[in-house]
Amino acid sequence: MVSARGTQATSQAEQGGDVASAGKEPRTARGRRTLRAILDAAAAEFGEKGFHEGSISGITRRAGVALGSFYTYFDSKDAVFRALVRDMSDQVRDHVAPALKGAPDQIAAEQAALAAFIGFARTHKEIYRIIDEAEFVDPESFRLHYATTADRIARRLQAAAARGEVRSDVGEVHAWAIMGMNVFLGLRYSVWAEDAAPEAIAETVATLLAKGLAPEG
Repeated sequence: MVSARGTQATSQAEQGGDVASAGKEPRTARGRRTLRAILDAAAAEFGEKGFHEGSISGITRRAGVALGSFYTYFDSKDAVFRALVRDMSDQVRDHVAPALKGAPDQIAAEQAALAAFIGFARTHKEIYRIIDEAEFVDPESFRLHYATTADRIARRLQAAAARGEVRSDVGEVHAWAIMGMNVFLGLRYSVWAEDAAPEAIAETVATLLAKGLAPEG
């Protein structure tokens, strides 16, 4: 189901859903909870130690599960890292989606999305280390994370252009520019320091977008 300003999230990020290794997807609610615990523990382990220093045993200790439980859902450390990149990308999407749906127009939607993202990054600072490491550990996941994010932005900008809310020539370049701006604002105001309110940051950016994306004439 597509809303006026974005795609309704269908991910199972909250429970870990479909990110297990092929053929190892959980079939019960208990299994999904265990998978979710493993993913959360992997985020903490890799976020603190990095991929190379992080270990499967460290993940299972943090998750409070047996080593065998890890292999019930994942084939290897590489597999759980790859799944984690996808899961964190889905979590960002799902966290931002309600802000997009409640906005009256596209500029307001982008403003709300940025504020929501900064808030998310402040409680999930490890996302920056994990995504950055993915460039070298699993380049395909790294590229997919940014490509799908930019594609979502491009699609909602184009829908807004059709409604006459933004300029008619919006496309891929605009989407990547907005995404890049959001990524570095999150780094500065979530990871490096939290010395400005997310709403104030987003308001400043919305003013910039309103002038740069204004309809012709």
